[in-house]
Amino acid sequence: MSSIDPSSAGPHGTPARTALLWLLLVLATLLTWALGEGQGGPALTAVLLLLAIAKGSVVALEFMALRRAPLLWPALIVGWLLLVGVVIALAYWKGMSA
Repeated sequence: MSSIDPSSAGPHGTPARTALLWLLLVLATLLTWALGEGQGGPALTAVLLLLAIAKGSVVALEFMALRRAPLLWPALIVGWLLLVGVVIALAYWKGMSA
């Protein structure tokens, strides 16, 4: 079994790290699907929304290689994900109170 020198890894990290992150994203997707199939509520909706934001952040930072980009780019992308999440949460909360 060969080892990969982390300093020679590309902008996406080592293949082992990429495979692990991919597996975690798949598991998070399956968890989101399984939780979404049941009876919902505000707490479950918050968990699902946080999982979606976390998955989007992993994709942006790791698979789009923004972790090593200048600070402006990851901040814009993750900030956008958070803003959209907050707007969805506010719309959900407003709909619940109507």
